[in-house]
Parts: sequence; structure tokens; C-alpha cells
Amino acid sequence: VTVISSNFISLQLIITMAITIHLIVRYRELASKNPEAEQRALVLDTVRFMGKPCLYAALTTIAGFGSLLLGDILPVITFGWMMCAGISLSLVMTFLLFPSVLMLMDRETPPVRKDARFSLTPFLAGFTETHGLMIRVTCGIAFILSAVGITRLTVENSFIDYFKHTTEIYQGMKVIDQNLIIDFDKDEASEPVAAYETGQNNNDVFDEFDEFDTAADKDKYWFTSHRMARIMKINDYLDSLPETGKVLSLGTMMKIAEKLNNGKPLDNFQLALLYSEIPEKYKRMVLTPYVSIKNDQVRFSVRVRDSEKTLNRDKLLKKIRQDLVGNFGLKTEQVHLSGMLVLYNNMLQSLFRSQILTLGVVILALMGMFMILFKSLKIACIAIVPNLLSIGVVLGLMGWLNIPLDMMTITIAAISVGIAVDDTIHYIHRFKSEMTMDPNYVGAMHRSHGSIGHAMYYTSVTIIIGFSILVLSNFIPSIYFGLLTGLAMFIALMASLTLLPQLLILIKPFGPGAQGNSEGI
Repeated sequence: VTVISSNFISLQLIITMAITIHLIVRYRELASKNPEAEQRALVLDTVRFMGKPCLYAALTTIAGFGSLLLGDILPVITFGWMMCAGISLSLVMTFLLFPSVLMLMDRETPPVRKDARFSLTPFLAGFTETHGLMIRVTCGIAFILSAVGITRLTVENSFIDYFKHTTEIYQGMKVIDQNLIIDFDKDEASEPVAAYETGQNNNDVFDEFDEFDTAADKDKYWFTSHRMARIMKINDYLDSLPETGKVLSLGTMMKIAEKLNNGKPLDNFQLALLYSEIPEKYKRMVLTPYVSIKNDQVRFSVRVRDSEKTLNRDKLLKKIRQDLVGNFGLKTEQVHLSGMLVLYNNMLQSLFRSQILTLGVVILALMGMFMILFKSLKIACIAIVPNLLSIGVVLGLMGWLNIPLDMMTITIAAISVGIAVDDTIHYIHRFKSEMTMDPNYVGAMHRSHGSIGHAMYYTSVTIIIGFSILVLSNFIPSIYFGLLTGLAMFIALMASLTLLPQLLILIKPFGPGAQGNSEGI
């Protein structure tokens, strides 16, 4: 179980409930229209009518989660496989168990629906009919603002900020990060990153000490005053960076040696003598971690303050590399940055590539499925618009609010579009069915809002409430994940009940249709 896969159970429960609610709403609608029909006929008609849209809705959701497989982060890939398998199982089990259990129950007369004048779906139907231009302009502005916000997205984040300030985890990490005394002279600490300075035999950046250059004494006379001076300068430079805390290197040991030498630098003879007199046991403790004489390598171990508000890992690593090359006369191939900080930074930077690749694959997959389902490029283009709006607004809002991408929020786009597209499929499928009975676009919209619109409303509310539970978490990415995914579901619902029917009425993909009231469209 990882931070990401821990959401698997709640997600599968929500998706399964959404499929079941669509079946329930359709069954009650048929039972209300056909009061004399037998239970078997009602169940059969329900499954038969909802089978196709539910299948394609599940396939599009699988496509959304399947796009996570294209990333470079293993927990995200594993989560994608889990959700693909889970959704497949949910679809099969729902269509097996729901009708089977329903057949064991006696048919009941559905309650008489009360006046729905205050219901959301009829209100949105009337609003869409009379305010079509306003809907299109508002959505256009939302697209533009979202595009600008997406350009502001960042991936830089501090691990300590993943937790609320009131948690013991945050408070403990902050004490270790800022107050733990491990320096000889001052009080600093944090997360490690290693910078290596390397030379290649005769092309070493350090000057060779030729006077005593024999095979037997090479190790002893590797430590020259010129080399030690350069190492101490690099050590001081790394220590001067505001993002760094404790710096350990050969330079640290040299500062101690200088203090013992009355504050004077050690010359070549003293360095060779000091190396000869240090017992082998202590050489392994104080020298081996920071110097490899055999490979002509020196290591600088740096701790970075994770709680530093100005910390930007990528900029810091680039600055260190650039300064070592530009200010200390090193070659680019002589500087190697490694350690957990570098690995973590590489993972963060890969989130951008994963996000772009994920969205691209999801959109292409959805367009292909819409083409197969509706057999029309025009309808496929109409169907993709509300889904692009939902993920665009969420990602744009993250950019405007400076909410960074992380391993949790990177999955929001794929999950949101995968679940939100269900509303689009169900609505267009029902709209098309209504058009075959009465080819009036406005009338078909009102009837679709009064039937499948209710199921879309119930499922969306269920999903939003389900994701909202995550706000109780102490883990900040989980809170963002719950709130932003719930927001995406809400926008998808509104877009499917306003923008989508507006585009259907405006473009008329099912033919010219009969003339109806089109005021404001």
C-alpha cells in the first residue's frame, strides 16, 4: 500500500455505486412508465438499455486510469493497473449481481414523483435553453484562464509541507531540520545531497605533486596544499548557500587540522606527515567517505534545508553545477551530482512529462471510443469539450493558486476525465434515443434532463461526497486530491447539463430536427 494506491478502495466503491445508480434510476423510470410490466421484463429492459453506455463509460474510465501506465513512477503505474482491474470487476459484478438480486425481490410501485420545479436538472434545462450565448462565452473565458493557469504549474514542493502544521510528523521534522545541532561551529541540518568533483588521471583538475611521486608514496603525497585550498573554497561556497545546512567534506577535516596548527594552513610536508600518522582505522572513518585517491575523486556531502521556503531543488542543483564549473575552473564532466535530493528532483521533473503524456493519451483514447460508440466525428468532438473543460479548470486553478504537482495531484487529470466522461456518454446516448422518438432538439434536451439527468446528478453528488471525505486526512496531497477531484466532478456535471446540450442544439449532429423554441440559443 502506497500513498497513491491507498485511495483504491474508495475509488472503486465510488465507481461501482455510480454504475449501480444509473441502473436504479433507469429501472424506476421504466417501472413508472410501465406499471403493468412484469419484474423480469423491467429488469431485462434496464440491463439491455444501460449495457452499452455503461460498458463504454467503464472503458473510458479504464482508459483514463490506463494512461497512468505511461508514466515513469512505479507507484503511479501500479495504481493504474489496480484501477483498470478494479473497474472491470465492478462492471461485471454490477451487471451480474444487481439484476440477479432484483429478480429475487417483489416488484414495488415506485413513489409518485413530486413537482420538480426546484430540482436542479429542470432548472439547468431551462437555463440552457434561454442563456445559450452566456454559457458559451463563460466556458470560452474559462478555457482561456485555464490555459494561462496551466502554464503556471510547478512541481517544486517540500516533503515537510505534505503534513499539517499541527501533526507530530511536521513538528518533529521541523525540529530535526532546523534545530538539531550537528555542526562544529553552528546550528544547521536537513536532507542530504552529494556533489562529486572528479578528475581523470593526468587530466586531474588538481595539480600533481611531482617531487615525491612514487608508487609507494602516491597516497601520502596526494594531499597537497593546492588541492586542499580548492576543496576548502568549494566547501565554504556550498556552506554559504541559504538552502544548505551541514556540509561535510575533506575541507571540514582540514579546518579542524588548521585550528590545531594555530590557525595556519598545512603545507605539503605536514599534510603528508599527517596522512602517514593517522591509523588505518580512523582513515576509514574520516577520509574514505570523502576522498577516493585511487579514482582522484573528492566528495562533498551537503544537507539541504527541506523546510526552507525559498527552496527550489531544480534551481539549486543547476546553480551548484554552474558555479562549480564557472567559478572554480572545473569541467562539466568533472562535476557529478547524486543522492536522494537529485533522485527526488528528477522524479518531480518527470511529473511534467507524465502529465502531458497522460492527458494526450487520455484525449486520444476518448476520441477513439466516442468515434466507435457514436460513429460520428462531429459528436466525438462535441463530447470531448465538457471533459476538457473540467480538467482544464482544475489544472488551471492549481496553477493560479500555486498548488504544485506531486504524486497525488498528478493523477487528478486522468481520474477526473475518466470518471467525468461517464456523464457525457450517458447523456448523449439518452439524447440520441430521445431524438429518435421526437426529433426536436430542445424537447430532447428537456426529456434527457428529466431522465438521465437525475442519474447524472445522483452519481456526481455521490462521487463528490466520497472524495470530500479526504479533507479529514492529515496528509496535504490527499486533501488536495479529494477537493480538486470533487471540483472536477462538479464542473463536469455542470458542463454536461449546460454546455453539452447547448453544443448539441447549436451544431445539430443528429440532423436538422424539428423546429422548437430556441430563444437565446
